[in-house]
Amino acid sequence: MQNKVVVITGASSGIGKALAQKYAAEGWDLVLAARRIERLHALEKELKNTNILSVKTDVSLVDDCKNLIDKAIERFGKIDVLINNAGISMRAIFENVELSVLHKTMDVNYWGTVYCTKFALPHLLESKGSLVGVISVGGYVGLPGRTGYSASKFAVRGFLDTVRVENRRSGLHVLVAAPGFTSSEIRKSALVADGRQQGETPRDENKMMSAEECAGHIYRAVKRRRRKIILTVVEGKLTVFMAKMWADLVDGVMYRMFASEPDSPLR
Repeated sequence: MQNKVVVITGASSGIGKALAQKYAAEGWDLVLAARRIERLHALEKELKNTNILSVKTDVSLVDDCKNLIDKAIERFGKIDVLINNAGISMRAIFENVELSVLHKTMDVNYWGTVYCTKFALPHLLESKGSLVGVISVGGYVGLPGRTGYSASKFAVRGFLDTVRVENRRSGLHVLVAAPGFTSSEIRKSALVADGRQQGETPRDENKMMSAEECAGHIYRAVKRRRRKIILTVVEGKLTVFMAKMWADLVDGVMYRMFASEPDSPLR
């Protein structure tokens, strides 16, 4: 029997790497995408006895995304699941941030999802497979100091929700997964106002959901063909629910939370 095939972007670290480990453990064939190809090759050695294709990919580049999907089909002949996980964050108030930071954030988080989905969609329709976008609670609630990040995640949610509606009779499954705070490198590589990487995380990573736990939730949600998941009870589900009922209250809580971070850009 032919194994099922999953394509995972941003697979070199964090949630993407944990997803690769989870799908490998379940016997899937993997197509892994990231800019840091050396990390993908190291992951290949870790995930023994699994068919893996690693493709150096910058998802902000349309040609790279087309090449990723072309290589996947050339190697495996089909795609059963596409997980759009690649992403970057930023940390600066809008008044001070350079527009290039917002462009870069949108190029990776939103356009990377659009590009990969565009080229993979015919194959997902053929397999009646799953299209997945990894967003954030910031795709439901505005996060102060992260205008570009929240905007990109709202955009991904709207895009995937619309693709789902357009294909409701085709058998395509679309999942929007919104983790709460999850331990990963995304805060260390977050862009500050002038486009430099932040370098250090402003939050206690040990108190967050692990990338492995997050990957397990996403794997099960794909298997059950759920339309959305919001992870963590307080920072995720409760925040999104309260934002619908008591928006001004949640705005105040969010402001105080992010203003209390070390070296917060908020006044």
